[in-house]
Amino acid sequence: MLTHPLSKWLLAGLALWVSVATIAAPPKAPLRSDEGQGPYARLILRGGTLINGEGAPAVGPVDIVIENDRIVNVVSVGHPGVPIKPAGRPVAQPGDQELDVSGHYILPGFVDMHGHIGGSADNIPAEYVLKLWLAHGITTVREPGSFNGLGWVQWHQQRAEDNRIVSPRIIPYVGFGMGSEEPIFTAEQARDWVREVKRKGAAGIKFFGATPRVMAAALDEANKQQLGTMMHHAQLNVVRTNVLDSARQGLTTMEHWYGLPEALFDGQVIQDYPAHYNYNNEQDRFAEAGRLWQQAAKPGSAKWNAVRDELIALDFTINPTLTIYEASRDLMRERQAIWHQEYTLPTLWDFFTPSRYAHGSYWFDWTTDNEIAWRKNYQLWMAFLNDYKNHGGRVTTGSDAGYIYKVYGFAFIRELELLREAGFNALEVVQAATLNGAEALGLDHEIGSVVPGKKADLVIVAENPLANFKVLYGTGHYRLNEQNQPYRTEGIRYTIKDGIIYDAQQLLEDVRAIVARAKKEEG
Repeated sequence: MLTHPLSKWLLAGLALWVSVATIAAPPKAPLRSDEGQGPYARLILRGGTLINGEGAPAVGPVDIVIENDRIVNVVSVGHPGVPIKPAGRPVAQPGDQELDVSGHYILPGFVDMHGHIGGSADNIPAEYVLKLWLAHGITTVREPGSFNGLGWVQWHQQRAEDNRIVSPRIIPYVGFGMGSEEPIFTAEQARDWVREVKRKGAAGIKFFGATPRVMAAALDEANKQQLGTMMHHAQLNVVRTNVLDSARQGLTTMEHWYGLPEALFDGQVIQDYPAHYNYNNEQDRFAEAGRLWQQAAKPGSAKWNAVRDELIALDFTINPTLTIYEASRDLMRERQAIWHQEYTLPTLWDFFTPSRYAHGSYWFDWTTDNEIAWRKNYQLWMAFLNDYKNHGGRVTTGSDAGYIYKVYGFAFIRELELLREAGFNALEVVQAATLNGAEALGLDHEIGSVVPGKKADLVIVAENPLANFKVLYGTGHYRLNEQNQPYRTEGIRYTIKDGIIYDAQQLLEDVRAIVARAKKEEG
């Protein structure tokens, strides 16, 4: 997604210059106060079933011992279906805290590799976003672009690191060119800018495209400065720098799928646009994007395999954000999602409404044929992702919520379902959502799986997510009970971040109150 503030761009020659100085920062998150319990000197989670994120099957019951913010022991304590015998269980010491999670499933905290705290609709409170993320088990977020300003994002990053606010861990990236006083035309300008954002404390850079010379210099300097890199290969620059080009230059992560079909072209060089196409017409842009994979090399062809294998050899990460484009293949489904009523802010709903001015609000006249084209697009896109994973490539999870009817947290859980649709088995989906993201961020020694020595980032849910990812939604899973009455499960019960236990249901209640107040204020 090319985000709303960056639609205020200037194209000067072949350089892309972005400015967000005119964007007012939304309300910051309040300090944590008494929200969340812990971290404790010693906490024991008793009797849960563990899905550790490393590809191992579920095992339980287990007791997990946590000291402050670290997992120190995972102990198998029995067998399913029979009472746990006390012998062999970790012994509680005076002052220990214990949490009975019998019958519950425990997973590593989720990693959202594409989560904007804001930058789409106006005036989205940070508290709203951060609590929705945590309520859906997300304990680490790569914030791409920092479109509310790097300083604003860093304010939250620092307080999240110290747990002074209710928030996932935040990894702040900055959009290439942001804050520059002039367009970046030369390789030396690119290097100077990269060094400057490193000095300011950015963890990485999000690119949209530039001339090959500028891109090569910026990526080279980013690698020298040990900055992470990610890229949305925007259509305005993709002909000269597709995914394979940028990966060869040192890019480590691609977003969405732009640039990948172009790398797979074998009968043309440039996408076959209709004569009336205008990139600034949002419906043109997204309608034709939905016809792009049909122009790429076919699955299993020599070209397909060559691109796949070279990207894997380069240790390249694909962060597909399948969820963000789903309205393109089924607009009615996304508009009518059950969480909109209680969890979608009025300012966000207004932003989703069709408009020729708002990025991603491209429903000027969305047709059956547009949706069918996008469904076919998804089939090929998913086929590549599954093939990439099966041959050893790294695929991660990201949501890009705040656009196209996607709401924070809910969109991430939908991403898990879509990877399942792509052919990933349930354990592969969990690994994509946890360990793979940690590896891509260089944090797999700290987070991403439930093993001794790592941080205590955990998700606890009463139902089995391997059987049904819908049980992770904040609105729960809709089903019948034994009395033939429909009801909803509760979703995630607890999210633990840095050893602090958050009641996910309370977080959701807080968000409902934020939305209710906003609706009241707007009448």
